[in-house]
Amino acid sequence: MTYISFRAIVAGVIALLVSILFGEKFINMLRRRNISETQRDEKIDPFNIAKKGVPTMGGIVIIVAILTASLLMGKLSNVYMLLMLVTTLILGTLGFADDYIKTFRKNKDGLNGWIKIAGQVALGLIIGLTLRYSPACVMNESVEYRTPTINAAVQPEDDNQPIEMGTMYLYKSPEVKSTRTTIPFFKNHNANYADMFAFLGEENMYRAGWIFFVILTILVVAAVSNGANLNDGMDGMCAGNSAIIGVALVVLAYVSGSTVWSDYFDVMYIPGSEELVVFLASFIGALVGFLWWNGFPAQIFMGDTGSLTIGGIIGVSAIIIHKELLLPILCGVFLMESVSVILQTQVYKFYKSRGKHVRVFKRAPLHDHFRTSMEQVLKNDPTCIVRFKGSKNLHHETKIVLRFCLVTLILAAFTILTLKIR
Repeated sequence: MTYISFRAIVAGVIALLVSILFGEKFINMLRRRNISETQRDEKIDPFNIAKKGVPTMGGIVIIVAILTASLLMGKLSNVYMLLMLVTTLILGTLGFADDYIKTFRKNKDGLNGWIKIAGQVALGLIIGLTLRYSPACVMNESVEYRTPTINAAVQPEDDNQPIEMGTMYLYKSPEVKSTRTTIPFFKNHNANYADMFAFLGEENMYRAGWIFFVILTILVVAAVSNGANLNDGMDGMCAGNSAIIGVALVVLAYVSGSTVWSDYFDVMYIPGSEELVVFLASFIGALVGFLWWNGFPAQIFMGDTGSLTIGGIIGVSAIIIHKELLLPILCGVFLMESVSVILQTQVYKFYKSRGKHVRVFKRAPLHDHFRTSMEQVLKNDPTCIVRFKGSKNLHHETKIVLRFCLVTLILAAFTILTLKIR
């Protein structure tokens, strides 16, 4: 039980089994109470796959699986484990409230957008301020194993001095609180957000750096959770992409929490962050188990309860191990989905004010573009102009999901590869 690898594997298996077994009972319960998806419109699907009537709020299954495995196998005295549990509960509650309003109150708008933003801001503040003020949240910017040349036989007393490890010494830089983060591709160089405020003077630049870090944490939490929410539009899409992202985060967390691998890949060593491996293994197991029921044809949808929570977990994990600058690569699919919606909305508004109907894509988010024909677009809006029509061939949603997951797999592999490139 002292080995991270053992606890992580057991946690993943527990979450997988809970997700599958509890998922079946949960689906049956939802069907008996007629708690089902009401917003999907089968008319947009060229293959006439009916979605109406499929139970929703399946994110509860994911959350229960994650919490069960993490509470059984994780160290609850670890500050990073506690932060991940808080993230799961806060965003899970926000998503549940949104699904509840849509499903039970039959209000398609769901939870007020400002309340969602307020919840994400509150979570970002909790994460950012905890990393700033908790004495357990520290880092060693550099660690190095090397053969000693002077006083090799003397055992050092100071924790920040070399520690004897057989025939090698472990040299660690002092444990500090820092706003440093890993820059992809560049070796022996980490960015420090405080350096952007050097013009304020040495004392104020660090204070401004932490303020910027907290604001960045809020933006990351909001951006990734909303990106995952937009990606949840096809059977198995969000769960499949997120599981792959979770595997990459497990590797990054394991490297960050190990002196050996931190030395080898030349990244910051963050004591205690190895506990994230256990939590993320639970996260992956829960998602894979959920795919048992959510794969095409879906027997349950995760709803906002699941998608908001999934995105928040990914964003907060990256922030804790100071790898947030890798997220645009790792979560490239989420980024494309978000950008497609922003472009579609802003371009349409811009041209509408000038009396024209112009779209960038046939539909947004991006995954819907590939299953929508121009005939469908022109039927609803005969004067509409689409800038990017793409292929005339429409694709079954299973092919779209598979290709998006393959893109995420490539991006995840490239994200890990950036460590070796450094």
